[in-house]
Amino acid sequence: EVQLVESGGGLVQAGGSLRLSCAASGFTFDDYVIAWFRQVPGKEREGVSCMRSSDSMTYYADSVKGRFTISSDNAKNTVDLQMRRLKPEDTAVYYCAARTIKWGTTWYPFRLRDYDSWGQGTQVTVSS
Repeated sequence: EVQLVESGGGLVQAGGSLRLSCAASGFTFDDYVIAWFRQVPGKEREGVSCMRSSDSMTYYADSVKGRFTISSDNAKNTVDLQMRRLKPEDTAVYYCAARTIKWGTTWYPFRLRDYDSWGQGTQVTVSS
């Protein structure tokens, strides 16, 4: 069973930085994706960034390109999201999620229904 545990959320002023960490365990497939989504009350959960295990390809939402960086730490089994130049509109609960990829299939980085493992979420609040 895949388990995901997020950490690192908090309160920061606009323009500041935060680093989120997702501790991941229980993968039995070689090709999987770990993603960060975020959600504010009343809105749909949206994809922020993801990384594929087989080739380390990374993907970003347009709203965070150039400000956020996703990376993996294999020694710690974590996938981290470094967030810089934070804006008030980045305020949300951030979730770590995981999905597997079947060989030879087309996949979509941020299609919500494809992700079947989720962390509990961590709050990020950016004050203006």
